[in-house]
Amino acid sequence: MTLTTPRPTAPARATAKDAPPRPRRRIRLPFSAWHLLLAPLALLFAIPLVWLLLSSVMSDAEINRFPPALWPSGIHFDGYRYVLGNALFPRWFLNSLIVSAVAVTANLFFGALGGYAFARMRFAGSRLLMVLMLATMAVPFQLTMIPTFLVMKRLGLIDTLGALIVPSLVTPFAVFLLRQFFLSLPRELEEAAWLDGCSRLRVLFTIVLPLSRPALSTVAVLTFLTTWNDLTWPLIAINHDTQYTLQLGLTTFQGQHHTRWSAVMAGNVLTVLPVLLAFLGAQKSFIRSLTSTGLKG
Repeated sequence: MTLTTPRPTAPARATAKDAPPRPRRRIRLPFSAWHLLLAPLALLFAIPLVWLLLSSVMSDAEINRFPPALWPSGIHFDGYRYVLGNALFPRWFLNSLIVSAVAVTANLFFGALGGYAFARMRFAGSRLLMVLMLATMAVPFQLTMIPTFLVMKRLGLIDTLGALIVPSLVTPFAVFLLRQFFLSLPRELEEAAWLDGCSRLRVLFTIVLPLSRPALSTVAVLTFLTTWNDLTWPLIAINHDTQYTLQLGLTTFQGQHHTRWSAVMAGNVLTVLPVLLAFLGAQKSFIRSLTSTGLKG
């Protein structure tokens, strides 16, 4: 009887089913996934602006055509020539620029003084005064319109640019926003300057304000937008067409020349352009200010 030893069998070949699954590669986008949603929304909101720009270089016949033309057959600057040459548009533009520039400068100066006082100085009734100031933000303009008009009339400013500038010299929002930003700054920097003999005003203008550029940019942009786009108060306080602001003049211009749609569209483009440039130029500072201000009390 012979014993046979079993032959060693070759190792079984690994099949594809027995192999460990390979990890799936994640698709990495060169941008945030939110952009897939935000980009179409941005294009949707940009459609009126694009249509305004295209209409401003169309002829009146193309604008009045039905159905309307989606693309101009050629570039026509007749509307811009009519606005800049035959109307008071340059004067209205200058009036709006003067009012907005003075309002922005005054809000930055007085807002910084008031915001720093509420943030760093403790005096009797400071919290009550702060609450009362913030409460004025909840009062609609329609309630203060008549008293403001009477005050401007007593001062002899009606039908002048002063009637538009004086009520906008300082706003509670500017004081509040700058106060909140000043609270987020470390006190050690100011205390070191006080030990060196600096006064409060010098500390404010040499140390605090250079660190507060995002908040200052936000106040400047929002004040500029408010004064530049204001229509209700100039409609009440201004009577003569040479003192019109751009919004008020454009409204009357549109009513008088409603058939010249190319001129109306060109005027709207020139009105929107400064606002758009101001926001695009300060949007980074605007976002930094809103994210760093908070509600520290």
